[in-house]
Formats: sequence, C-alpha cells, structure tokens
Amino acid sequence: MSLRTDDFDYALPEELIASRPLARRDASRMMIVNRAEGTITHGHFTDFPTFLRDGDLVALNNTRVVPSRFFSDDGKIEIVRLDGAGPLVWKCLVRPGKKMRLGATTTLGGATAEVTGILEGGERIIRFDREIDIEKLGHLALPHYMKREDEDADRERYQTVYAREDGAIAAPTAGLHFTPEILAALPHTFITLHVGVGTFAPVKADLVTEHRMHSERFAVSPDAAEALNAAARIVAVGTTVTRVLEHLHATHGRIVPGAGETDIFLYPPRELQAIGALLTNFHLPKSTLLMLVSAFAGSDLVREAYRQAVSEKYRFFSYGDCMLVL
Repeated sequence: MSLRTDDFDYALPEELIASRPLARRDASRMMIVNRAEGTITHGHFTDFPTFLRDGDLVALNNTRVVPSRFFSDDGKIEIVRLDGAGPLVWKCLVRPGKKMRLGATTTLGGATAEVTGILEGGERIIRFDREIDIEKLGHLALPHYMKREDEDADRERYQTVYAREDGAIAAPTAGLHFTPEILAALPHTFITLHVGVGTFAPVKADLVTEHRMHSERFAVSPDAAEALNAAARIVAVGTTVTRVLEHLHATHGRIVPGAGETDIFLYPPRELQAIGALLTNFHLPKSTLLMLVSAFAGSDLVREAYRQAVSEKYRFFSYGDCMLVL
C-alpha cells in the first residue's frame, strides 16, 4: 500500500509556532516517546542526561549557519546562496526570477553580480567581479514560518553552542537546546552535515515515493567513526545526524569516515539501523522530517505524540520544544 503525503498531515494552531527562542537554551520542554512500551510522557530538556545509559554516545552536528540571504543594493533582488565554488561564483535562488535571466546583472555591496547559468530547477549561477563581505551584507535565512526578518540576537541563538564548520543555511535545531555545561557532562562526538534549503522544501507529490529528496554535504572524521562504531547505542541529536548515519550504514554496513553527499529519504515502513535513540524538535506537517521520525518511532505513535503536543501546547519547529524517542 502506497503512503500518501496527506497521511503525515496534522492541524497546528498558529500560536504554537515558536518565532523566537526562550530566554534560556535548556528551558525547553521535552516529550519522551518510548517505542517499546508505546508510552508518551512529558518532561524538560534538562532531564535529557537521565535517559542515557552506559555505552551510549550522543552524536551531534557541528555545522555552523552562515548568512545566506542577501539583497541587491537597490533592494529589488533577493538572493539566497545555496553553495559556492569559491568566493566569486555562487549557486543561488533568486527572486524575482524574471529580473535575473541569463546575462542579467545586479550589484551587491558595490560588486557586480552576473547570471552566468540557469539550472534545471531554476537555480542561478552568479559570478561576482570581486569578493563581498558576507558577514556584513548577509542575513540569516530564517524559516518562512517565523514570519519575521532576522535580528541581531539570532546570530547567537540560531546557532548551536558547538557550531564549528561553516556551511549551513539552516540550523540543526535539535542541538539548539544544549548548553556548554550539559554537553560537557555527556559522552559525545560530532559529525558534520551542512543543512540546506531543501530541508524546508514542501512535499508536493501526492505519494511519498514520488518525492524527490534534496542532497546535502556531510563529513565524518576517523575519530568520530571509530567512536560511533564502538558505541552500544547511538543517540542522534537531530534528523541531520540521523540521515548521515543511516546513509553510511545503508551503504557500508557501518559508519565509515570521509566526506560525501546524501539524498537518503527515510519514511515508513523502513526501519532505521544505525541509531538507537533520537532527540528531535517538532516538525512541519507533511514534511520529510516528520516522515523520518515516523519511520523510527512508528506512524501511529508519532501521530498520537503530535496530537498530545498540540493539546499540551508544546512550542513547535526550529525555536520550539523537543521530543526524545527511545
């Protein structure tokens, strides 16, 4: 039986969408979903360490969000940088596209930007005549559901405390709850996956199997691979970590070091093999991330968890509360 995208829909009151973070990173609520017992309980993120057992290893994504949203000097063109082949050539989304056809130019920070290519998906290849100051001119590409522009405070809070490797457009949001103190008390390792704009791409296909999954770049160090393979149980912090580890396990049967790209699409009834527990935020209706969580915990249990989350007024999405699936 084919899964329909509508099977992963749910009603969410707009007031439950968290558009700003709490005053303290670790103040979020945490729902605990026990797969073996089929139970759902409620606690706080500060309880997270109490659910770890001997031999566990917490795996986190140390990507760093970089400013990726830009506006031309005249304010008429919006550019979202997706990737770069060096500082002068960018792969971008642009709006409005009709003003940025092949050969069109605009200026950004005084530099001339010319469209030198248009890809199949409408993305533009833009070449600059000189380098621009990305940190000064760029904005964080906050998710559309926050319905606001980025602010100075987001430069810190839309970033994990352990972010190190530049390259993400969006934050690995399950990691936003961690403080240096909580992290220091846990057995942990880092992998890197640069979260792309495809994370927020809606699933437009009626059938899940017809959706074309986006690809994202990852890297796993030899030390991290060794630690992950030796762990009795991997506790993945976020869907980004899960995608990398499941990709490697499906490809090699274990976690191997190296860099690459993954377009793995995880949805029921596929069983996840690499991870034993998952900390994740609450995801958008009909999203590939909700499908991933459903593959791990089971669609019925996740559906009930989300029903309770709405009923108990959890805070949803990037700056929201979290769920621990055991």
